[in-house]
Amino acid sequence: MSAARPLAALRTLAALAALPLLLTACGYGSQATDDERPAAAAGGKKLSAAEVRIGYFPNLTHATALVGVQEGLFQKELGGTTIKTSTFNAGPSEIEALNAGSIDIGWIGPSPAINGYTKSGGRNLRIVGGSASGGVKLVVDPEKIKSLKDVKGKKIATPQLGNTQDVAFLNWIADQGWKVDAQSGKGDVSVVRTDNKVTPDAYRSGSVDGAWVPEPTASKLVAEGAKVLLDESTLWPDDKFVITNIIVSQTFLEEHPDVVEAVLRGSVRTNRWINANPERAKASANTALKELSGKALPADVLDPAWASIAFLDDPLAATLDSQADHAVKAGLLERPDLKGIYDLAPLNKVLEAEGENPVDDAGLGTS
Repeated sequence: MSAARPLAALRTLAALAALPLLLTACGYGSQATDDERPAAAAGGKKLSAAEVRIGYFPNLTHATALVGVQEGLFQKELGGTTIKTSTFNAGPSEIEALNAGSIDIGWIGPSPAINGYTKSGGRNLRIVGGSASGGVKLVVDPEKIKSLKDVKGKKIATPQLGNTQDVAFLNWIADQGWKVDAQSGKGDVSVVRTDNKVTPDAYRSGSVDGAWVPEPTASKLVAEGAKVLLDESTLWPDDKFVITNIIVSQTFLEEHPDVVEAVLRGSVRTNRWINANPERAKASANTALKELSGKALPADVLDPAWASIAFLDDPLAATLDSQADHAVKAGLLERPDLKGIYDLAPLNKVLEAEGENPVDDAGLGTS
């Protein structure tokens, strides 16, 4: 082995060690708060597991899980196998729960999925389906920023260093030909890492001039007088990019493929119900949010936030690969080997049975 190879290996290990700090939540907060609650009692024939433990965020971009549990659509597919749900406020805590065996299946954003897969050397999880696209916007103070070129020299919030939205904003800045140090956030634009919970206060106080954030934070800022300057979906092919995936423990997938298939069938049918009944689904998701957080979203936040999210079964694998490239381009990590992160065979089996077209893993599947 040459001297360069150990050095490269050390650099890779260092990058992986940094990933928990860099590729964290989908922008919903940096601290994890678990809130376990059992679903309604099941009835009917049990599958190979008596129970399936599902994790997700109390957030609109996880509405497939919110609505599927709230409306009993997952339980209907699982029969006598009961659901136990846990909610999380950050991606790392959900990955930790999956690794520890506290949950079996989870709804999660692309960055923590990449993080979890890479940290374990490809041994702990698989992405088995998609759930949502979009729901991320650049919103700004219209008195200070009237056009995209006016973003230069301003203070723009992102949820956290290296999270999904932070990487997207850094990539957009680079595409403008501007320079920013990714770690410090200093440069032609000041990137201010701010928890989404406090971003509206920071905007109100003038500490930031805008934010590149997911829903419903973007719509909360608009309710404070901000203006949508850019919808991130317009930067992607067909206006679609992954914001939420479905992951599963590899052990659970191997031992209980019938349960995974039932959950995926529930997800596909929930997405179909959401898209066929958008107003009822929106109300159902808001009811679930109120039960989980104690507070429903007001209409002036809920309505525009909901309208900007697309619920779909395709994990949009090519866009996850691009998001990893953007993180590499920003200097936040070395290029990860994502081969094998997807196993879409169970989902495609469900889609075929439902009369839907199969989805593609962009060459990142297990086979």
